[in-house]
Amino acid sequence: MEKITSVLCSAMDGGKLVKIVFAGKKKKSLEYKKVILRPVTIKGEYMCQAEFHYDKKVIHKNIPYYEAVDFAGDLIRNDFKQINILTEDEDIQILASKPDNPKITYQETSRNIGSIQHDRKKQYIIPDGEPCDFLIKLGVMSEDGKVVQKHYSKFRQINRFLEITDDSFESLPTQGTIRIIDFGCGKSYLTFALYYYLKLMKKRDVEIVGLDLKEDVIRFCNDIAVDLGYDDLKFITGDIADYESDGADMVVTLHACDTATDFALINAVKWHSKVILSVPCCQHELFPQIKNPVNQPILKHGIIKDKFTELLTDGLRGLKLEEAGYHVSMIEFTSLEHTSKNIMIKAVLPKSKDMTSIKKASEEYRALRDFYNVKPSCEKIGTISP
Repeated sequence: MEKITSVLCSAMDGGKLVKIVFAGKKKKSLEYKKVILRPVTIKGEYMCQAEFHYDKKVIHKNIPYYEAVDFAGDLIRNDFKQINILTEDEDIQILASKPDNPKITYQETSRNIGSIQHDRKKQYIIPDGEPCDFLIKLGVMSEDGKVVQKHYSKFRQINRFLEITDDSFESLPTQGTIRIIDFGCGKSYLTFALYYYLKLMKKRDVEIVGLDLKEDVIRFCNDIAVDLGYDDLKFITGDIADYESDGADMVVTLHACDTATDFALINAVKWHSKVILSVPCCQHELFPQIKNPVNQPILKHGIIKDKFTELLTDGLRGLKLEEAGYHVSMIEFTSLEHTSKNIMIKAVLPKSKDMTSIKKASEEYRALRDFYNVKPSCEKIGTISP
């Protein structure tokens, strides 16, 4: 699939894509006979729209642009063996009966799609083609600023994260130093991205700390920070549950395992953090606790109970944050290579508290908790005094 992914990335990120047609069903049981994928602009947002063609109907699905390559890859891997990519400059045909050994042909063409051209170019916060020091250092970009094809998914994930951060920027302090803690930072692609965005692009003073249990990872990240001259970015070895600090304006926790997410949220609320961005992972705590006769007929199936546990855990976390006075939204985020988890809890602390909403969240939390007879660690998330 690597060759196909490279072709898809090049076509879809070049700003000249007209459409992609997926045909030649791999399985007779597949209900739709072809899919057409087109770039569209909806309410000012650049996206892709998929048309699923059935015998007697057509169904449309809008897909975030940063997920379009993965979406196309899944169609090729699972459903279709003939793909025609039409761009302004060329037609590309991919015959993918065997996705790991495809036949790819190119034919020059010329299409004039007129004045909408400027809308079709995806504007990344960190653009492809312009050298970015930390992306080069981490191997995502070449020295001339070109994104390495096999790292395009990471490149899109970084930019998606920065889009979410940019949406939250006005909630951060407008003066002084912005303090940020990234719990469970791992190899810290997104931690470095935060520093680059806030310090180098927004020209703000920052103090960013990345925390992780793996000493070798922390050494690696500190070495990179020193090499880049990122003086206000530090990485330390430690456990989220034991970490002590005098606070942070922003708390990030991406794929912290199980209750580690809860400890990060507990600290963030205790510090009155203005922005919380959390992508939970491995929500196992409530799995053995859930007891509910109404749902037992479906919860008796382990795979369903496991998925339900994830939703219940994150739903309860969201309600506890609302009870603490935060405005909470659950948004889609791009998953990492080692996990399919892609729900982000975004919590922003408003300037004034809505006591009616807080009371409602408190009541809903307790009702949901008691209905399923669980005692989650997020119970320890405190409230913020007026």
